[in-house]
Amino acid sequence: MLPRFSLSWRGPMVALLACLASGAALADSLSVEGAHVRAVPPVSTTTAAFMRLHNSGEADRELVAASTPAARVAELHNHVHVDGVMQMRQVETIPVPAGEGAQLAPGGYHLMLIDLVEPLHEGDEVALSLTFDDGQTLELQAPVRRIETMGHGQADEPAAGMSHSGH
Repeated sequence: MLPRFSLSWRGPMVALLACLASGAALADSLSVEGAHVRAVPPVSTTTAAFMRLHNSGEADRELVAASTPAARVAELHNHVHVDGVMQMRQVETIPVPAGEGAQLAPGGYHLMLIDLVEPLHEGDEVALSLTFDDGQTLELQAPVRRIETMGHGQADEPAAGMSHSGH
């Protein structure tokens, strides 16, 4: 009887181990590079987070939510042209294609951190939690840093003719 009993639980055990292994492989397919949060003046209550999301897996993924203890609200955003004016809008998801990824950068997709709990200073570390459509969550630390481009100060400050709407 014992060999028969051994065989009866071996199948489910193998299936369970296969599921765990595939889950671990899936978890390893998403990664983050270059995460950082924009330094803003102490009176600002809003800032943005940028990064590169990598998806080395075979299935397309979507970033569906973000959170941080540094702000009361974290939203997914994108910039779009509306009647010739660049506007920032909240989006439901950010696509992270298989074998590629997504760039979260000034002027494109990014995370808005709204209603900061306290001022963020250059060099601080901000904990971010990213949630994907499959339920996977990535936890990371993003340094606060000043973002400059072409010697004109903040790269991701809205230029003339840009507005922030969609809240």
